[in-house]
Amino acid sequence: MEEARTLAYRCHRVLDPLHSSIYFAPEAEERYTAAGLRPGRMGYFASRSAPMGAVGAATVAATFYNFNPALVAKHIPRAWTLVSPEQLVSVRFEVVDGAFRRLLGDAVSSPEVAEAAELAREATGACTPDGRPLYAAHAEIEWPTEPHLALWFAITLLREHRGDGHIAALVANGVSGLSALITHTATGKGFVPAAAKATRGWSEEEWKAENDMLHAAGVLDETGALTEQGTQLRARVEDQTNAAAVAPWLRLGPEKAARLHDLGRDLSRAAVAAGAFPAGVFAAPRA
Repeated sequence: MEEARTLAYRCHRVLDPLHSSIYFAPEAEERYTAAGLRPGRMGYFASRSAPMGAVGAATVAATFYNFNPALVAKHIPRAWTLVSPEQLVSVRFEVVDGAFRRLLGDAVSSPEVAEAAELAREATGACTPDGRPLYAAHAEIEWPTEPHLALWFAITLLREHRGDGHIAALVANGVSGLSALITHTATGKGFVPAAAKATRGWSEEEWKAENDMLHAAGVLDETGALTEQGTQLRARVEDQTNAAAVAPWLRLGPEKAARLHDLGRDLSRAAVAAGAFPAGVFAAPRA
């Protein structure tokens, strides 16, 4: 199981940039506002939650987890008065199509993308909806036929499946959404603090209050770095997350999983090199 957990983490790390690149793509703002949404964060909250239907702000905040609920409530449920969830599911694939064609160029129609799509889809066959609401909603969407769209969708299913399991691990370890964001930022593997606060909608005062609480609990030191206790907490959460995410990679087996890892790594590196992510947002390279 240890090898399977490591493989689950490694594959996630190289595939996830292909999914998350659409959150920074200019095509997203263009398409979502053209469909009727307001500029800004509404497109993100509405497009990602659209597979669940016209849900309320509390449901979106709960399933997304580390966003300030007040930020979510500025956009949900108003978004559903402007564009239907069903329409947004379709528009989101248009965003992926435009972004992938720009970031990957001719490789978007390559045999490697088609192979990666087949392998990733095979991996999703081991995903189950039990206790995983965001994955379950996405799993009801009809598969796209074009290989690059199928690749993105398969990676999205794997990502949301893993993400639901990650939230379960955070809850089991008593880590709130804001505490999860702060401690992950402290690992140096996620957002830089300024980007974490801005994108997730937390004020300086809210961030400091949570930071002080984590310091008092022994999770952070006086500089905001993880203590030994904090490091162990994050390691425990990640280990439990990986344990809950092994099924797709066990389904593929080590050879196919390694092949998908390599294909995903090369495609993600190409997307990053093409400017998929803005500078100064992440503390570590995305691929």
